[in-house]
Amino acid sequence: MRVVVTRVRSASVRVDGVTVGELDSPGLLVLAGVGHDDTAEDAAALARKIWGLRILDGELSASDVGAPLLVISQFTLYASTRKGRRPSWSRAAPGPVSEPLVEELCRQFEALGAHVERGRFGADMQVASVNDGPVTIVMDTQNWD
Repeated sequence: MRVVVTRVRSASVRVDGVTVGELDSPGLLVLAGVGHDDTAEDAAALARKIWGLRILDGELSASDVGAPLLVISQFTLYASTRKGRRPSWSRAAPGPVSEPLVEELCRQFEALGAHVERGRFGADMQVASVNDGPVTIVMDTQNWD
């Protein structure tokens, strides 16, 4: 799994003009993409890592302060731009594979005690955020560097 984690003051996601997920207090926006080789174990490891990352003010983690999370599925994190001008999405897992893993990531966060807001898988979403810092971290379970 690939994620982009951003520390935010607020964030929201709208679908068809309706807000479906919202953070009205400081927390983390998590954009999550799923690759072909990703597993539920990857989702669990990623949730533990993100929940414990000391990237909030005062070097605190979301788990330290109970910060909320907004999780948005984003297959475009697996874009390949190697050839031409049109990205290839072949590295992204198809919806029937990726949707359950994004939901598993959310369930793992909740099992750790997080309040999780969600986007709507496969929808045309408008995501708004007020970045804080800014602090943005890219993580990939296939390459933890």
